[in-house]
Amino acid sequence: MNLLSLFARSGRMAALVPLVTFSLFAADGASRPPNIVLILADDLGWADVACYGNTFNETPNIDRLAEQGVRFTQFYAGPVCSPTRTNIQSGQDQARHGITQHIPGHRRPFAKLIDPVVPHQLPLEVETFAERLRASGYATGYFGKWHLGGEGFGPQDQGWQTAIEHVGATVPPRVSGGTEIRRSAEFLTEKALGFIEQNKDKPFLLQVSHSAVHIPLSTTPDLLNKYRGKKAMPGYPSRPEYAGYLEELDRSVGAIADALDRLGLGKNTLMVFVSDNGGLEHEQSGRIVTSNLPLRGEKGSLYEGGIRVPAVARWPGRIPAGKLSDAVATTTDLYSTFLDVGGATPPPKDKQPLDGISLAALLKDPATRLARDSVYWHLPHYHHSTPASAIRRGDWKLIEFFEDNALELYNLRSDPGEKTNVAKQESRKMQELHVALVAWRQKVGAQMPTPNPKYDPKRASEMGKGVGKAR
Repeated sequence: MNLLSLFARSGRMAALVPLVTFSLFAADGASRPPNIVLILADDLGWADVACYGNTFNETPNIDRLAEQGVRFTQFYAGPVCSPTRTNIQSGQDQARHGITQHIPGHRRPFAKLIDPVVPHQLPLEVETFAERLRASGYATGYFGKWHLGGEGFGPQDQGWQTAIEHVGATVPPRVSGGTEIRRSAEFLTEKALGFIEQNKDKPFLLQVSHSAVHIPLSTTPDLLNKYRGKKAMPGYPSRPEYAGYLEELDRSVGAIADALDRLGLGKNTLMVFVSDNGGLEHEQSGRIVTSNLPLRGEKGSLYEGGIRVPAVARWPGRIPAGKLSDAVATTTDLYSTFLDVGGATPPPKDKQPLDGISLAALLKDPATRLARDSVYWHLPHYHHSTPASAIRRGDWKLIEFFEDNALELYNLRSDPGEKTNVAKQESRKMQELHVALVAWRQKVGAQMPTPNPKYDPKRASEMGKGVGKAR
């Protein structure tokens, strides 16, 4: 069976390998470290996936991963693209690198605040998890969207031996090497399956970073017609081109999982699926794309709809099947998790202190409590909200908005939709979290916005010329 037929059917550096003592790997005396596969969606919202309750979009393969593994209900990413990709690759809060907006960011020259300039790349001094695992004997492959720097700062410069970068829903012939325009999900999946075939006899690390479901939306004619004929989900936009685009992504997940199982690699592979930020509800034109309800907000904001994302992990025989985890975990944790599972050593703490923690024990037992009390976000930019920072500690979440120094406090257990600001009623908790948030910003060297002398309320929403598009 060739790679394309496998994709269609799934509609539903050389080094000595070190001794590994991590229990998930060593428990059954396996002869080699486990493979690791990360599939990253783009702008996929928490409420978009069927196993999270969506009845319009069809995601049978992501749902199957959840049935075979653990589905997270409180998993977080950054509020926009490049920050999340930074914390995944580095294991550090993106604020440490100033990549707190998509690269290269955009400007609002007449807004109340001047937001910090975003660096154009992740520093090469950062050791990615690919570099650490490659040094432990892993073959490494990266396919898809990078968005952490241009020439000289791509995945091939950061530990990924085999790398193909591509952004967008389609692939032109000059990239694919064919004669016709191809769908990106299919192309990237074909390359990923080829990488798996080539490295099936050694431990490998694979990341596939899709453009789906980032705007502009498009899909194949057959999928568009399929969803045009489907009954809409009440209270959800139910856009056929969105659902079709998502199904293309879902097919990729299924093809990769099927290939691992067919080759007898499934039981020795940790497979993680996650999104890079919350769903984009509104295009700049105002057109509604999706909905994150019951969560508030969208991509580019620090409300739950902007940062809470779908996340599923599968490892047959090592991760219990069909389990839910309500642990507060983040994309920053993936770095430590992958090193832990792969038996690789972390970088020196004095050079690259890691902010994430390993989720390995939690994956083995979803009831495990994580050894931390707080997680943080920093978005000192105008995106789909105004510049802000946030902290979550237990069930409590505080957001600080920098334009007017307003503080909003929510109890996410009783109010996951962040409808009732209880900052005045819970002033002690508000002060406790604000002190912790300020201290964290100082610890990581977070850059702050500054007053804008050209502030013009009538023109505050205008975008500057010659700035990067939101990605």
